[in-house]
Amino acid sequence: MLRSRPQVVAHRGASDVKAEHTLGAYVAALDAGAEALECDVRLTADGHLVCVHDRDLRRISHDPSVVSATELADLEALDVASWKEAWADLDDEAPMGDPALGKVLTLRRLLETVADYDRPVSLAIETKHPTRYAGLVEQRLVELLDEFGWTGADAPVRVMSFSWLALRRVRRLAPDLDVVMLVETRQQWYRVKPFIDGDWIVGPGMDMVREHPDVVRRMVDVHGRRVHVWVVNDLADVDRCADLGIQAVITDRPGAVVTHLTKS
Repeated sequence: MLRSRPQVVAHRGASDVKAEHTLGAYVAALDAGAEALECDVRLTADGHLVCVHDRDLRRISHDPSVVSATELADLEALDVASWKEAWADLDDEAPMGDPALGKVLTLRRLLETVADYDRPVSLAIETKHPTRYAGLVEQRLVELLDEFGWTGADAPVRVMSFSWLALRRVRRLAPDLDVVMLVETRQQWYRVKPFIDGDWIVGPGMDMVREHPDVVRRMVDVHGRRVHVWVVNDLADVDRCADLGIQAVITDRPGAVVTHLTKS
């Protein structure tokens, strides 16, 4: 069967070379040819959606602030990029950068960047759970997407989660949006399968694809499911995904993967 090559999705931006979830990482991913951008979203204490993976900022800024208990202005005052490029301040010949490229990024700013870009770009947005705000995260997300006119069947957006309940909420609020049921293991897939609709995309981890390619092949060839895989950094795994008919690969290395697939 002739397979089309998978879409290349930048995992938290070009996170192999730039601090994850920063505007700088997403700009680098776009410059490298990424066809879609992936982000995680959480709600701040004052109700803003920000692109942050962990519940707190310890890993990326050495600050113990919990995202959901901190207001946006305080998060924006933090440096969340130096941990990735600690050597930059020592390079006298490095160009002066825009400080905004290394700050906590709001989802609104990321959506604006995609809307203004000079070629079509898709977004894969993961809502993080569990959270103190429960379904409010999905509600605020759909409200924001609606401001951009991105809740219809033609929206360049899909919403992802490890929680099928969260994706049910998204579908109630925006029935035409694509949703992605993330799963880490074959056992998780069999547990959630009865609760998801036939048109939902499945998002297995790369470990599951390696260990159980037969399960993934049945998703694609037997059940006609769309499959998006995370996190695919090894080029041999990229080829493995392409051979299985997987539609999208989420990678920290968008430039390398785009180049590889273009040459293949």
